[in-house]
Amino acid sequence: MPAGEGESARIAAVAAAGYQALMPPKPKTSKSVAPPDLAQLVARMRSGDRRATSRVVTELERLSPELPALMQELNPHLGHALIVGFTGPPGAGKSTLVNAYTAHLRQAGKSVGIIAVDPSSPVSGGAILGDRIRMPATLNDDGVFMRSLASRGHLGGLCPAAVRIIDGLDAAGKDTILLETVGTGQSEIDVAEVADVRVVVMAPGLGDDIQAMKAGLLEIADVVVVNKADREGAERTLNQLNGAAQLRATRSKATVLKTIATTGDGIAALADRVAELAAARLAVEARERRRRRARYLIARAAADLIAERIRGGRQSGLDRLSDAVLRGELLPADAARKLVEN
Repeated sequence: MPAGEGESARIAAVAAAGYQALMPPKPKTSKSVAPPDLAQLVARMRSGDRRATSRVVTELERLSPELPALMQELNPHLGHALIVGFTGPPGAGKSTLVNAYTAHLRQAGKSVGIIAVDPSSPVSGGAILGDRIRMPATLNDDGVFMRSLASRGHLGGLCPAAVRIIDGLDAAGKDTILLETVGTGQSEIDVAEVADVRVVVMAPGLGDDIQAMKAGLLEIADVVVVNKADREGAERTLNQLNGAAQLRATRSKATVLKTIATTGDGIAALADRVAELAAARLAVEARERRRRRARYLIARAAADLIAERIRGGRQSGLDRLSDAVLRGELLPADAARKLVEN
């Protein structure tokens, strides 16, 4: 079979696997890993066993009952990986850019973990796995481990499972973990709480350069990439983003670069800039960087818990507080504070 046909067959197989995510889920019959086996599982993962890595990631993703014990086994091996977040609007070419960046890292001898948050299937709630089709560099490389996750309706471009899985891939010994957000457009700022280096990906012709400026994406960016730079309007987009980056109110000026991910143009410059930023970010104590991610998970869990109680009408005094807001006796923020305190 010619090489081109072989590659097409592999991509078709991945697409078929993505289609399976649209089908209703089968009843789960697998059991959690028993605590005595966790040490062996983690040891196998650290020795390079992909099946063990997949099992650990699955336990982290599904909030296994053994999660506390698993985290205790992972804890001694955490804090070494660089977390690079890629965010931006749909159509900017994030997945293709992540694929090209992964290939560059592999050529440099770095091992890579990829967590790609995909839109959720409206049928099963699972990830549609579109990112796998656009990342052929991950298909047959033992130095790369990729997991696609469903956003499951979470705003901000991430889901809590993605943050938990970072620890699994860190403990597996990955040098760099690439975190790609779902691509919701204007609200993907959760990555700022999780990643060590944040890359915002834009493209000419999407009409999203100004949207990014007013939506706050540039405020979280360490690097802004104008991808698809061979398209008409690329220089105008580059100039607009350069000007906006100089005006932002917080942190240092973001670096604005241009790439053509399909050909690899500009990928080396992007990798060099990320490496420069990483040298400073990784100097921060690993415990503090991990603590920042834990704070994010706690805040999300608290928000979800309160929202669930409100939707279910189970929060005592909610009607009383609602009436007080309607009468103008309380501001919504004050009512929320009382709700949390109770």
